[in-house]
Amino acid sequence: MGRPGPAALPDARGGRGAGRLLRGPDPRRSLEPERTELLGGRRPTAQRRGHECGPDRRAAAPVLSARRADDLPPSLLPSPLRLQRALPHRHDLHDPGGGVRAGAARRPIRRGHQRLQPRLLRAQGLRAAGLARAPSRPGRASRGVVGDRDRRRPLPPGRGRLAHLRPGARRAPPSAVAIAQARSTFRLVLSYDGTDYHGWQVQPGARTVQGALLEAARQRFGGDTRVTGASRTDAGVHALRQVASLTTAARVAAAGIRGALNADLPRDIRILEALEAPADFDARRGAIGKRYAFLIDNGRVANPLLSRYAWHIPQALDAEAMRRALAALRGRHDFGAFCAAPGRATDPMCVVRALHVIRRKERLAVLLSADRYLHHMARNIVGSAVAVGRGARDADWLGAVRASRDRTRAGQTAPAQGLALVRVLYPG
Repeated sequence: MGRPGPAALPDARGGRGAGRLLRGPDPRRSLEPERTELLGGRRPTAQRRGHECGPDRRAAAPVLSARRADDLPPSLLPSPLRLQRALPHRHDLHDPGGGVRAGAARRPIRRGHQRLQPRLLRAQGLRAAGLARAPSRPGRASRGVVGDRDRRRPLPPGRGRLAHLRPGARRAPPSAVAIAQARSTFRLVLSYDGTDYHGWQVQPGARTVQGALLEAARQRFGGDTRVTGASRTDAGVHALRQVASLTTAARVAAAGIRGALNADLPRDIRILEALEAPADFDARRGAIGKRYAFLIDNGRVANPLLSRYAWHIPQALDAEAMRRALAALRGRHDFGAFCAAPGRATDPMCVVRALHVIRRKERLAVLLSADRYLHHMARNIVGSAVAVGRGARDADWLGAVRASRDRTRAGQTAPAQGLALVRVLYPG
């Protein structure tokens, strides 16, 4: 007899011990698991239904050959090679049949081979007990729902539109309504030549500065846009820096408002600045004062370039006498004597902060600064001062007119083309 060979290991026949590494490959199964374990990796656990939906638990191992489809995680496989996702178990909250008992209540929602129809479950309002409060995926923010989720009507079969709230259901909170109705407010600074306009304020059938600005703004930002001016200048009066508040529901940037409005406005109206303002900003109510300038062309021959912006007076004017006369009007007084319509102003008290007369060769300017003005007040003050400058009245006469509160005793009303709004004053 020959020399006996080595005894076979007890687990060499299909066992799971180390002896299986000495036998040849089994033609009935793949060699990949044995190669992985031989090189120090872990053997893959038994794969059950739905294993491809979780993370890949296989241990990393050196690549001995090209990776096969069954070695790749499902997310990297082409769609034709991916396994279908497993249906959830009956105890899962998202089970289409969860919360529905067997029996007659379950039969109407089955069709074909006794398969549950999730669409019919939703249509009949059937759901698992805790489905509405199912936890969201980690790392993903949950989406809030305005209103009461459980009081919404279920979707009818075959419809994909949103359900409406039942009568009496809780509506959106006031904060959401306020955000939806939020309006943007802007502070506009504009300049205009008022020669061809019937003043600032909108008038039916008349061309006004406010009307032109409002039309341009509504074409750009919508029909609910509103414009309010700080000073309601008279017909023919100009403005160097008028201020207006613009409110609109449109979402617009302040940087683009000036160019957008100037593209639609007439050439004698220009937007100089457009800034964001608080929601409660009102150009007229927020103003604490205004400054006007009245220009007089005092040359013997009228300057044609100033005919639209100055009052031509060929007679010589005594600027120093005008200064002395205007000094009596500084301070807080009743200016009813300089109001165009007696009794029109409910409060004739005004505070005149400054009155100046400046001469530059053949041009003379009267500067006025006050907290508020009565109708035609600035022009009546200038007309009365001119009467003193011509020598028709003495310097003390203007103080007596103010004290009388009688409009008939004051001088003439200066023409509108010489007056210009210089600046609107605000707190701070």
